[in-house]
Amino acid sequence: MTAVTETRSAEPEQHRIHLDPFVSDLEGESAALRAAGPLAAVMLPGDVPVWAVTHHAEAKKLLTDPRVVKDINVWGAWQRGEIAPDWPLIGLANPGRSMLTVDGADHRRLRGLVAQALTPRRVERMRARIAELTDGLLDQVAEQAAADGTVDLKAVFAYPLPMYVIADLMGLDEAILPRLKVLFEKFFSTQTPPEEVVATLTELGGIMADAVTRKRENPGDDLTSALIQASENGDTLTDQEIVSTLQLMVAAGHETTISLIVNAVRNLAAHPEQRALVLSGEADWSAVVEETLRWSTPTSHVLIRFATEDVPVGDKVLPAGDALIVSFAAIGRDEQAHGPSANEFDITRETAARHISFGHGPHVCPGAALSRLEAGVALPALYTRFPGLDLAVAPGELRNKPVVTQNDLYELPVRLDG
Repeated sequence: MTAVTETRSAEPEQHRIHLDPFVSDLEGESAALRAAGPLAAVMLPGDVPVWAVTHHAEAKKLLTDPRVVKDINVWGAWQRGEIAPDWPLIGLANPGRSMLTVDGADHRRLRGLVAQALTPRRVERMRARIAELTDGLLDQVAEQAAADGTVDLKAVFAYPLPMYVIADLMGLDEAILPRLKVLFEKFFSTQTPPEEVVATLTELGGIMADAVTRKRENPGDDLTSALIQASENGDTLTDQEIVSTLQLMVAAGHETTISLIVNAVRNLAAHPEQRALVLSGEADWSAVVEETLRWSTPTSHVLIRFATEDVPVGDKVLPAGDALIVSFAAIGRDEQAHGPSANEFDITRETAARHISFGHGPHVCPGAALSRLEAGVALPALYTRFPGLDLAVAPGELRNKPVVTQNDLYELPVRLDG
């Protein structure tokens, strides 16, 4: 991989916080990021220097600042050829033309056309299907549990549910889901061998392009067909824009919800007094969802934005041409936003709904409502079926996947009867 040379804005390497590619201590790393101030000098895996916004108020400002854009061509390191095409995170930094990667009028155009397809009504229509899938998967959870009542809840429930939902929503053939699982694991991982990076991106793009071709020939009542048909004043999405949008929504649509469900179960197991509140009806499941989004946000860091000019942030400056990541794992526990108890998991917290874990401003996640809906259906159904559900291992034995952008586990071993 091409080495990244130090720029005029680069902090000395010893002053940078190196994000752990194996995510062995996300809480400790996030605390260090917050302590470094609202703008922290960070080194991404692959020795790529960037800045991270780590405080709530400053993040909201930067996420609505027109001087901070998504166009990778603004990035000085990219212009100078210092970011190699086989960098493991390149698919997140440069995923193709979609509403994720453009700003201003281009973004409004793409977002408007996508909004025609991903309507609140279409999302709400998924409720019955989500409930049906949930019930079927919970049957499998019971069937696949070992003699002692243990099962990997992620593998049997938290992973397949969002994948089936997103396949239904997008009109994807369920036969390709096992292959998508392999490809998206490589797409997000910091440990994907360089020689597999480009091949992974190429194959993902090909699968999405094939899906678009099939839906052009045989449209259905699904989001891919709706994206193809979306039009405003005669303007439509190009095939490449649809492919990039489809890949973005499949990637974000399943990964975020997997982590949301896994982390909610993990949090309730670690805080039995909170679990008792929701099981007794003293607290609502929506409070569990929102506090999980804040306290153990599914998305640890979002890549990547770029400064078109010097932007003051606290007592530092985000220099023109430098890259910025949004460290939601740090932001969610900012005491300035959530008070001195920000580091505690509390589903009765009044500030829980004030998190920005789905983003803020023009690029706020378009799939937030679907993710909330899935978790809001899945979690109460899970605990209604298995009210004594608890971890089958000590919390310290749970292992994070080597994904710096997602707060995700390899597995979630639980005991169904506690």
